[in-house]
Amino acid sequence: MALLMDGIRAWPGDGMAVVGSSLGGFYATHVAQAMRCKAVLLNPAVHPARDLAKYVGEQSTWHDPSQRFVFEPEFVDELRALDGGPLFDPRKCLAIIAKGDEVLDWREMVGRYPGAQLKLLDGSDHALSDFDQHIDEVFAFLGLA
Repeated sequence: MALLMDGIRAWPGDGMAVVGSSLGGFYATHVAQAMRCKAVLLNPAVHPARDLAKYVGEQSTWHDPSQRFVFEPEFVDELRALDGGPLFDPRKCLAIIAKGDEVLDWREMVGRYPGAQLKLLDGSDHALSDFDQHIDEVFAFLGLA
């Protein structure tokens, strides 16, 4: 995160936006808070330090279980340090949240983003497999439509 923030520190917050899904949504929230920019959050992770702490140790990659990596305890501490508290300006956030998310609790996601523009989907899934149905709303929110 320090490397990313160093790379974008001079960017004008009012002229940029971030988009993130799942853990990327958590990171996007942190960047948006720091840069005071817009954020689109797709099924964003809300408590990754809590949720990922149980994976400390050797793990296999999801795409190729033969590939191994070590998830270090300090990674959990780093995630905890990025938790930014209340949103500086909820109107700059659009959260698309699926009640059908099989990985994250939609109620926690909704609770994390009070005052944000929320699109709560009755079904869908963690990957937002129906994302193409929402892209126009994302573009409109970002002023790209």
